[in-house]
This record gives sequence, structure tokens and C-alpha cells, in this order.
Amino acid sequence: MKYNKNILETIGNTPLVQLNAVTADIPGLILGKIETFNPGHSIKDRMAVKMVNDAEARGDLKPGGTIIECTSGNTGMGLALVGCVRGYRCIFTTTDKQSKEKVDILKALGAEVIVCPTNVEAEDPRSYYSIAKRLSEEIPNSFWCNQYDNLSNRQAHYESTGPEIWEQTEGKITHFVVGVGTGGTISGTAKYLKEKNPNIQVWGADVYGSVFKKFHETGVFDPKEIYPYITEGIGEDILPENVDFSLIDHFEKVTDKDAAIWARRLAREEGLLLGYSAGSAMGALWQMRDKLPKDAVVVMVFHDHGSRYIGKIYNDNWMRERGFLEEELKVSDLIARKKDKRFISIQAGDTVKNAFNLMKTNDISQMPVLDGDNIVGSISETQVLNYLLDNPMQHAEKEVRNVMGAAFPKVSEDLPISKLSRFISKEIPAFITTDRSGGTHIVTQYDLIQAM
Repeated sequence: MKYNKNILETIGNTPLVQLNAVTADIPGLILGKIETFNPGHSIKDRMAVKMVNDAEARGDLKPGGTIIECTSGNTGMGLALVGCVRGYRCIFTTTDKQSKEKVDILKALGAEVIVCPTNVEAEDPRSYYSIAKRLSEEIPNSFWCNQYDNLSNRQAHYESTGPEIWEQTEGKITHFVVGVGTGGTISGTAKYLKEKNPNIQVWGADVYGSVFKKFHETGVFDPKEIYPYITEGIGEDILPENVDFSLIDHFEKVTDKDAAIWARRLAREEGLLLGYSAGSAMGALWQMRDKLPKDAVVVMVFHDHGSRYIGKIYNDNWMRERGFLEEELKVSDLIARKKDKRFISIQAGDTVKNAFNLMKTNDISQMPVLDGDNIVGSISETQVLNYLLDNPMQHAEKEVRNVMGAAFPKVSEDLPISKLSRFISKEIPAFITTDRSGGTHIVTQYDLIQAM
């Protein structure tokens, strides 16, 4: 029988996949190292096991002990898998900019998670670095992995990621591109590849708000480079010991917006649902495409799975709130954002009094008027109130058809909101649309204001 003795034995040997659609205008053969095939769905599984193995060998971590780490989520996932298999308690600190999905996944594996503020200095006692360090000093038989300065991190990639890429490309790789966070992946892999061929170019994807690029180019650690950013998993406000700047030929900064858009393109055009840093790597390659020869063989590491970011970069509302989506809102988006999607209407033969009560009960200001299943008119709170005020003691039982106005216009759910000016006006406060499932909806001026 062929099987693995535990889940940790499935780590590594991830596939190399050619990119096609998103790289149509980029010279050379572009390959993605899809690290989502690891059991924890990220490349961090590799170094998580290595850090624990080395700690056990040194006697820093003993049976029944506690693994402590500051993590953006993925390293915690790898360590949590080790904790499950080997019986360690896990305590992880993370920052409040990380996705909820990451925190929930860590908790699902039994880890304790402490969320710390992002916008503080690394030395601040509230930072996720400082809290992890303090806990390791207070809890007996605990080990703080410290992925930033623990050189087992980059050694894991020297021993596994580098050799895999070299073998998979038959030594033909010319460029290696990857987002840089702790520095373990880029430094360990680059060390192995450059020992095989020193001409291989190593490019690191960086973010605006990180110190890496300027330090690499000038040797100056500039605090002015540090400011909050949204991209997760890469960029730093410190210089981790795992980053070997001598092995990196160039850092390319990519905006939060571009990284998010490239990640979404990888999903839609290549079928690769990947994390934020994959978009950063893709964006960096695109920006550097003029530096590639026609015969280039480029390998990009795609760190983690897009399931960690469903509530963020793969959520249209989240993207729009940050100005990352340039596509225009459509009527279908207005429907999706409505809290109350009921289609409330009244029959033409019903009474004005009932129309008034229906509006009052449901807190609405206008309704379509139907004759059977057909929309034949509309009635607004203004029409009802004016009629009742003019006739306070009588005619409340008069039929709606006698006071109703013209039917609200019907529009397609695919209509851009910029085209609604021809339908919405002072006299026409709403319109009717039908969704793809056949449901009928009324969209009002208020719905439009809320969406914008």
C-alpha cells in the first residue's frame, strides 16, 4: 500500500504551471510554482516543519510544549498542522489587517490567536512581535519560532523549494520572482539556484509602505518609507535576518490596488485562486517585462490560496470601498446591496387606506400597482397623504386605481448606474427590474444613494 504516515509528509513537491492568458504580452515562458498544493495551502508549511524539527533537535522544544509565533496567518497554519500531529499547544499573534478567514482557520486547528494592532512600531509592547516574545518568556517549555530571524526558515527553501524548481525546469530557469516578507523563501531558494547558475536573476516583489527596496538600493533604513498598507504577507517595517540582500538582484514595488487586480485576473483568466502576494508577484513581473529576453524562463512563487481572501480581494464591495474596482456599478449591484429585497406591491382594486397602512408597516415610500400579475401604475406616500389630507373623513376606501400615477419604468439589471438619469427623476422616484432568476425588484432613489 502507498500512503503517508501523517499530513506533514505531503508537504512539498508542488507543481509548476505555465501561465498563458495573463502573460500574453510578457516575453518568455512564465511558470507559477503553485504552493497551494501544500496541506496548509501555502509555502509556509515547508519552513514551519523545518523550524520545529530544528528546535526539537536542539532541545528548545520538548514534548507537550507550546509553539508561539507572530504570523500573518500562513506560517501559523503550517505550525498548527505540526502542533496537531505532534501534540503541541499553539499560540499565535497576528495583526488586525489580516483577513478574518485566516484567523478562523487557525482557530479551527485548535490554535489560540491574539489579534494585535498593525500601525505600531515593532518594538511597541502591543506589536505582534513583542507580544509573541513576551509570551515565550512567560510560558514554560515554549518556543518562539520567530520566522523573521530564525534561519531554519530560509534553510527550508534551500533544501526543498530551490532543488524542486531546478529539477522541474531542468536547470533552464533564468528569472525567479517572489514576494518578500520574512525573506526565507527568496533567500533560501535564490541561494540554491545561484549556486547552480549565478546568472539567474532574482526579483523581489515589495509593497509601498515597506523598507526593503530603498534599503537594498541605498543601504539606508528609512523610517519615512514605513506606512500602513493593505497587501498581506509581504513587505516589512524591519529587516529580518532571513533576508539576504546580496542574493536579490532587484526589488519592484507594487501598489495594493495593482496586486489585488492581478490576483483577480489570475483567478478569472488562469483558474488559479491565489492570495494577495501572488498578485504582487504578477504585478512586479508585468512592470519589469521590458527587462525580459524572449527566451526567458521565469518562475514565480505563488505563496498561498485565495480562500484566505474571499472577504477581501475577491469581494467586489471590499474592492470598491477602496477604489480598487474601476468597473461601473450596475443595477444588479444595487439589488445585491438592498437589505430588504421583498417586492411589495398593491392591487389596483385595493383601497387607498390599505395602501397607506402597507407603506407605514413596511416603512416604504412608494409601491408598484398591479392588476393581477401586470404592473399598471405606481403609488407614492405623497399621493396617498395628499389624498387622505384632502379627504380626511371620507373616500379612504376609494380604490388605488383612482389615485395612482404612471407605472415605474422597467430597466435591465445589466444597465450601468450612469444611465439611470433617464429613468430616475423628481417625478419618477423608482424603477423596476428583473434578475436572472426571474425575481422582480423595485429600486428606489434611496437604494441608489446608499450604493453610492
